[in-house]
Amino acid sequence: MSHTPHELNDDFPEHAEKIAALKASDAHFAKLSDEYHEINRAVHRAETDVEPTDDVHLTEMRKERAFLKDQIYHMLTHDAPA
Repeated sequence: MSHTPHELNDDFPEHAEKIAALKASDAHFAKLSDEYHEINRAVHRAETDVEPTDDVHLTEMRKERAFLKDQIYHMLTHDAPA
């Protein structure tokens, strides 16, 4: 398994400009993005044993990260262009 952080601009490089624009103009998107980055950092710290956790907690954090990423992707691809 890769222990590479899942940064939004790396995972969605084709949407990098829209990510920046939405962070600046859409409070809901900015909140989702902040929540995503927070859980993403927590998952990365757990995966690299900087802050170890049990498998159940790690799985729950990964599910939360995926849920947030799905919401962000939906906003990037279905909402009006920024």
